[in-house]
Amino acid sequence: MPKVYFIIVTYNAMKWAERCFTSLRQSSVPIHCIVIDNGSGDGTQEYIRTHFPEVDFIQSEQNLGFGKANNLGIEKAYREGADFFYLMNQDAWIFEDSVRQLIEVYQNDPEQHTIGIMSPMHLDGSEKKMDLHFENYVAQDARNNRFLSDLYFGETRPSYEIRFVNAAHWFLPKKTVEKVGGFNPYFFYGAEDYEYINRTSYFGLRILVCPESKVVHDAVQAFHKKQPENHEELLKQKRLSMMMQRETKYLNPGYDYNIKREKAAFVSSIAKMGVKGNRSEYRFYVDQYKYFSKKFKEIEAARKTSMTGNHPFLNL
Repeated sequence: MPKVYFIIVTYNAMKWAERCFTSLRQSSVPIHCIVIDNGSGDGTQEYIRTHFPEVDFIQSEQNLGFGKANNLGIEKAYREGADFFYLMNQDAWIFEDSVRQLIEVYQNDPEQHTIGIMSPMHLDGSEKKMDLHFENYVAQDARNNRFLSDLYFGETRPSYEIRFVNAAHWFLPKKTVEKVGGFNPYFFYGAEDYEYINRTSYFGLRILVCPESKVVHDAVQAFHKKQPENHEELLKQKRLSMMMQRETKYLNPGYDYNIKREKAAFVSSIAKMGVKGNRSEYRFYVDQYKYFSKKFKEIEAARKTSMTGNHPFLNL
């Protein structure tokens, strides 16, 4: 039986703790669980230690963010001989055969050496509908893999290749950790899964969704958070998102990154906005240029690390 390690990062997880960890006990495949707590203040630590003593609990002295905390768990699981790494959000749980079905798909895949990330089907907290975000990710590739058509006619295959699935439920074979590594510590929170999938694809590994395996992600069922009424705050949030998207693009090892060219592009945008007299956009591009001028070298170093193919960003 392969060794499966669940890695869960917690931060004020009391709302879901009982459901989450009880579900792991009920798995038909024996699993190990490592929890990294990022400084909960709601009693999460005491609850897990008291009611789930089988969990290997790590208390971080500070909030490490999503990526760095997960990396601690991945490193520990790898040293203990994990064959598979299951990264799961704290607001999530599994069913009895969720893991078994994933393992079966992996073992029966004729090209298992090209599997990078496997995902079960994400249901929402009601367990009666798909998670809204997951449904959107799957739909984006439906015209290529015909998943929705097969699902409608009850003729689904064991797995379907997609371009992206969020990291609420990721099932990683050992070789993925060895090749792609851990999460890039460049991000504290917000774009880690996008950046990781870019690296997975760079190494020619597939991202698969497996219809027979079902799990739950009890996330907010809305594409957008409540928008601030203040226009300036709304614009600020939009621009922060744009900057993060740019960082993700730069960090993608498949992107033709050239610092000289990126600086020239900023200067061109600044000049255009200046000529148009658009003071707001002019100021935005000036601020971006200043920000990235300090980040270009850091991004370049992170790109080089990610492209080594030797468990990047992990201390192994």
